[in-house]
Amino acid sequence: MDIEVPLKELGEYDIAPLREAILGLDEPVWKDNTYRQQEYDVHRQTESVVLIFTDGAGWPEIEVTRERGWELLADTALPLMQKLIEDHYPPGGTIIRAMAARLAPGGIIKPHRDKHPSFHYGHRIHIPIVSNPRVRFTIDGRPYRMEIGKVYEINNQMQHSVMNKGQEGRINFIFDYVPPQHIGASGLADEAASR
Repeated sequence: MDIEVPLKELGEYDIAPLREAILGLDEPVWKDNTYRQQEYDVHRQTESVVLIFTDGAGWPEIEVTRERGWELLADTALPLMQKLIEDHYPPGGTIIRAMAARLAPGGIIKPHRDKHPSFHYGHRIHIPIVSNPRVRFTIDGRPYRMEIGKVYEINNQMQHSVMNKGQEGRINFIFDYVPPQHIGASGLADEAASR
């Protein structure tokens, strides 16, 4: 969504339960769902543990499904997502994507804009889980540092990219929330967002 600024800080939140759950995941889980890496060239160097996902086909009447990451992370992710929605966004919308995304040391997410209509209407929220001083998140040509313990919304309609020049993987928990006036989603998203 074009939020008129490159990045908006949403404040400090207790991410400890979600962070502990993500860091406790077994390594093979990160390689289980490769859809994003195969479908989107910019994400080839990432790995994801996906809770909720849509490919956006048929927008705005899309199907949103629970993925394997739901059983692993929903208990800690949902309360945090619900609190963020309650604090910053109109109620009654739908979470259409939610995942932990890891960028390996030396990895790059090339400059891009999120083009699907769902990205024009959805708020893209980033919750940093693991980072290092050598991660460069650039939006509209300017670098931003995301701090662990804070939550951010990015303007995904501006060109953005990530470089991890550090020695450890960078992990962000990311979710897309579409306000009620912009979607007619079917599937499990409404239940997920209101649970």
